[in-house]
Amino acid sequence: MVTDIKKYTFKEGLPMGFEIVSLKELYIKAKGSLTTPHRANFYHILWFQHCNLTHLVDFNPVSVKHNSVLFLNKDTVQIFDNTEAIDGKAILFTDDFFCQSADDLKFLRSTVLFNDLFSVSHIEITSGSSLTEIFALIEREWQQTKDNYQAEILQNYLHNFLLLAERERRKQNFIEIKKGADLDYVLLFKDLLENQFKTNRQVSQYASQISITEKRLNQATSKVLGKSPKEMIDERVLLEAKRLLTHTTESIKEIGFSLGFDEPTNFIKYFRKHQKVTPVEFRERIFA
Repeated sequence: MVTDIKKYTFKEGLPMGFEIVSLKELYIKAKGSLTTPHRANFYHILWFQHCNLTHLVDFNPVSVKHNSVLFLNKDTVQIFDNTEAIDGKAILFTDDFFCQSADDLKFLRSTVLFNDLFSVSHIEITSGSSLTEIFALIEREWQQTKDNYQAEILQNYLHNFLLLAERERRKQNFIEIKKGADLDYVLLFKDLLENQFKTNRQVSQYASQISITEKRLNQATSKVLGKSPKEMIDERVLLEAKRLLTHTTESIKEIGFSLGFDEPTNFIKYFRKHQKVTPVEFRERIFA
């Protein structure tokens, strides 16, 4: 039986788009919701302090060990491990809270923590790490009586936490991409794709918008990511299809139409070609 995947907005009544929650307490209160597919329109920093489990992120398993921190972009579909032994903290925040300037927005859109081209960003916090100290400052400030200074102080602490985390991320099995024209073209293409994948699946149109040839765009994505522009387009369309299949009870026809397919049969063939199952079969497996 298909049910709507839970979609969460930021908690109403809070004076700012920021919150720290205990994973252990959250798990006790809402285990059923956490262990089924759900998504939220805000950012997650999940610090699993005493756990050894698997966290499902956009349908891909991420192995989590003690003192692991995961950085999840907004609208990511996630499923917590169905275990009782979960403990840790989560920082939740919105664009409105963090982005007080154009530079803040640029940082959030470019940091590898939320925009890793290869995988979900996660780090392991070692003993004596500065991240532990600044997290304690964030938590202490969060527990203070609310005043006119708190939001700005928390935003500054969070920004520093993210900077330190990105530094640490680059030390832990991070694939560093050489800066240059190839990376620039990939990032431009990725931004265009994020905004147009529902209506544009033509590599030539993307290349034209970047003012390069299809061949040059293919050279860039192949060198940086090891995949063609067409593969990147298909991956983004399929990710959204899987999100919609689990996030909504819309019909296959409605989902296909929202993704730019004129006929349901075309969407079904496309999905089955890449996933080896039909959209209905995928949906049934998720909620089995």
